[in-house]
Amino acid sequence: MEIEVLGPGCVRCRGLDSRVRKAVAELQLDARVTKVEDLTEIMRLGILQTPGLVIDGKVVMSGKLPTYTELKEFLKQYQLENL
Repeated sequence: MEIEVLGPGCVRCRGLDSRVRKAVAELQLDARVTKVEDLTEIMRLGILQTPGLVIDGKVVMSGKLPTYTELKEFLKQYQLENL
């Protein structure tokens, strides 16, 4: 699983990055997490509000910072649906 956290480095973007990394580790997901701060790349992916979350090339979330519990449940569900 390829996970990209999109955002220029604001507090919410750093928060999403931290939560994603923690959830991936806790759930023991086979995933590579990268942080994308380049605004041109963020805009290319169609993100108008950050933070954004892209999994396997698909934008799955933008403009909000989910709680850790919400994010963890989302990642579990995403993995189940995409096995």
